[in-house]
Amino acid sequence: MQPQKSKGFAFILNILPGLGHYYWGRKGRALLYPFLFFGSLFGGFVLGIMTASDAAFVLGILGALMIWGISMLDLLIALIRYTPVTIIHDEYGRPMEIRQEKSDESERFYTILLSFIPGLGHFQLGLMQRGLSFLIAFFGLGTILLFLTGLTHESVFLLFLGMLPIIWLYCMFDVVQLVHRKQAGELLIDRTLFDELESGRESGRRSKVFATLLSAFPGAGQMYLGLQKRGLQLMVLFLGSIYVLDVLKLSLFLFLIPLIWFYAFFDGLQQVSRYGREPLRDRPIISGLGNQQRWLGLGLLVLGVYFVFTSVVMPYIDTQFPQLQLDYRIRSYLKTAIIAVLLIGGGIKLMTGSKKDALRGGRSYYDTDNE
Repeated sequence: MQPQKSKGFAFILNILPGLGHYYWGRKGRALLYPFLFFGSLFGGFVLGIMTASDAAFVLGILGALMIWGISMLDLLIALIRYTPVTIIHDEYGRPMEIRQEKSDESERFYTILLSFIPGLGHFQLGLMQRGLSFLIAFFGLGTILLFLTGLTHESVFLLFLGMLPIIWLYCMFDVVQLVHRKQAGELLIDRTLFDELESGRESGRRSKVFATLLSAFPGAGQMYLGLQKRGLQLMVLFLGSIYVLDVLKLSLFLFLIPLIWFYAFFDGLQQVSRYGREPLRDRPIISGLGNQQRWLGLGLLVLGVYFVFTSVVMPYIDTQFPQLQLDYRIRSYLKTAIIAVLLIGGGIKLMTGSKKDALRGGRSYYDTDNE
C-alpha cells in the first residue's frame, strides 16, 4: 500500500461500492461489495417479476442500500485507522518500517468528514462549546419542529425544516475555515455563536452573518441593521399580501408573494454589504404613507365592512331568503370585481405617477439616494 494514495479520492470512488476498496488495495472487499450490491438489486428485480409484486423489488433496493452503507462505513474505518508506513533498509540490507506522523491533510480530511454531523468536527478540533451549540441548534430545532407538528397536527411547522440545511452548510464551512486557521498557526478560541453575537453587541457592531440569515424572512434583516421603517414595510407587505390574498381568494395575484420575498431578500443582502462601509439610510419602500392616512383608514374600513358582511349579514340573508343564492353570487362575482378595480386603480396610479415624475424632472430613487 502506497502512502501517497489520497483518502478523499478513495472515499469518493467508493460511491460505487467496491471501487474505493480496490483503489486502497483491499482486493477481497473490492470483489465482495459489488457482488452483494448488484446481486441484491438483480435478485429483487427477478423476484419482483416472478411474483408480480413491488414488495420484492423494494426489499432488494433496501438491501442494496444497506450493503452500500456498510461498504462506506468499512472504508471510512480503514481510512481513519490508517497510518502511513515508510520502508527503509538498514546498513545490513534488512527492511525496517517507520510509521509517519499524521499529516495536515489527514487531519483536515478526518475533521471535515466528521463535520457531516454538525458539531463533531468542532469536537475534533477541541472546540467543545462551539460544537455543542451547532449540535443543539441542528438536532434541537428538528426535534422541536417534529414535536410541535405531532402535538398540534399542523404540518405548517415542517416548513421551518428548511433552516436545517442552512445550519448544516454553515457548520461545514465554519469547520473548514477553523481547520485552515489551526494549520496556519492561529490560536482557536472556543466560543459559541451566541458569544460572537454578544461580542458584536459590546463593540457596537452587528453581525453580518446573522443579518444575512435574518434576511431570509422579509424585513427582519433590515430591522436588525436598524432600518426599522424599511423592514417594517417589507414585513407588512409580505405577511399582509399572504393574508389578504388568502382571505379574498385572489389566486391571480399569488405571484406577488415570491416577488416581494426576493426583493426583500436581495435588498437585505445589499444593506448587509453596505454596512460598515457607508452609513445606512432608513428609507421606506413606500414613501409618503404618513400623508396618506385617509386612504389607509378607508382601506381598513372597507375590509372591516367586508368581514362583517360576509360573516354576519350574508349568512343571515341566506337563511331568510335562500332563493336569492346571495352567497354563491357574491363569491362568484366579487373576486372578478376586486381584481378589475385593482387593475384599473393600479393603471391610473401609474399613469398619474409617470406624469408627476416627468414634471419633477424625472428624478429617480438612485438619484435621491446618492445625494
